[in-house]
Amino acid sequence: MKVLGHKIELLTGLLLHDVTMAGLQELRFPEEKPLLRGQDAAELENSDTFLLAVDTDWKEHDIETPYGLLHVVIRGSPKGNRPAILTYHDVGLNHKLCFNTFFNFEDMQEITKHFVVCHVDAPGQQVGASQFPQGYQFPSMEQLAAMLPSVVQHFGFKYVIGIGVGAGAYVLAKFALIFPDLVEGLVLMNIDPNGKGWIDWAATKLSGLTSTLPDTVLSHLFSQEELVSNTELVQSYRQQIGNVVNQANLQLFWNMYNSRRDLDINRPGTVPNAKTLRCPVMLVVGDNAPAEDGVMADSGGLPQVTQPGKLTEAFKYFLQGMGYMPSASMTRLARSRTASLTSAGSVDGSRPQACTHSESSEGLGQVNHTMEVSC
Repeated sequence: MKVLGHKIELLTGLLLHDVTMAGLQELRFPEEKPLLRGQDAAELENSDTFLLAVDTDWKEHDIETPYGLLHVVIRGSPKGNRPAILTYHDVGLNHKLCFNTFFNFEDMQEITKHFVVCHVDAPGQQVGASQFPQGYQFPSMEQLAAMLPSVVQHFGFKYVIGIGVGAGAYVLAKFALIFPDLVEGLVLMNIDPNGKGWIDWAATKLSGLTSTLPDTVLSHLFSQEELVSNTELVQSYRQQIGNVVNQANLQLFWNMYNSRRDLDINRPGTVPNAKTLRCPVMLVVGDNAPAEDGVMADSGGLPQVTQPGKLTEAFKYFLQGMGYMPSASMTRLARSRTASLTSAGSVDGSRPQACTHSESSEGLGQVNHTMEVSC
């Protein structure tokens, strides 16, 4: 199976619309690797690929919020002043379908053992969720963000590092704008900060009339190239979206996501009372985005599934830049990185470049991080 490459762009304290700056450096991961170590294409047909997890330590909770119950699963307990890692999945998925591959990856487990991890499922999207009653009003994207402080308060977190994909990235970015004191950092994958215009709205409506809901969602999750060439992975997700997620509840989430407003974020000083993200941000953008010039376009692709090792390495450096993961805790990960570099060098005979990007902003408290990832 061909696994399409992804590029990871690391930004620290940058604003969402500013990632199109001409001087921005990119990290590209073009190499082909199997989806999961030790798996072949046939195994992707099995739902256990996505739903099995080493989850004996995970605890499920249904938390009351101002806009209804929120299903979360958590592992570990708050560790002093260290933030919790809080995830939010994309539309069409839940925390298992979206994040199991990434968080079960061996090197990622080496990182997360130092943190409490909390996965949030959007209302009605968890495995086994009951169908909402007729007339139920699904929370708006702003209200989904406003539900998260109840999770933080319930578990006694001081602040969180958010990891979001697609719709979940939008929710976490909105959460950070409304409650900046609760967010220590953000990892935003395939975020689209813009609301849909009339043409996009009409296209979505037409797609809903001519395609099944799972197929419509797949066009959001994957690029057109992936839909054509990565058939095993796409077919596996088509089955899971159709069989695992309640379709009526998914339709409500899908409709609300497509009704979102612009995040309306600006660099300090560019407009009066500019809205800004005041925390470090790591952006992950699919390499085959249909509108890559916008960088944060609704680009499709699931880098946390197809490239968990590369994403883990980027996340490791992101945490180190924030002052977490001391070198004493990184011994095994460093060996893993050395092996990766050696392997890459043996393939093409060239030494991988070190790609770094640092940035400071007066409005962001002089954030200045340098990160290095093998390309």
